[in-house]
Amino acid sequence: MRWQSMLAIYILFWAFSVFLVLPFGVRTAHEAGAELVPGQAESAPHGFNPGKIALRTTIVATVLFVLFYLNYVNGWVTAEMLDWVHR
Repeated sequence: MRWQSMLAIYILFWAFSVFLVLPFGVRTAHEAGAELVPGQAESAPHGFNPGKIALRTTIVATVLFVLFYLNYVNGWVTAEMLDWVHR
């Protein structure tokens, strides 16, 4: 596999991992014991930390990519194994 393909696949894993990581650790202003700003939705997150989100996303994406690459090299699960229609 070329390095450009590996980079593109890693970026896809990273983009998908953001949506896996975002809901974890979110607290509303009510849960944090803070006052709501006028016009703020009650469900809005209290403190958004993009650095922590990026770090968590990078860790999850790296683990998923390593599993993907190991499967690519070792052939644990192939397309033929997943073809249930033409067996």
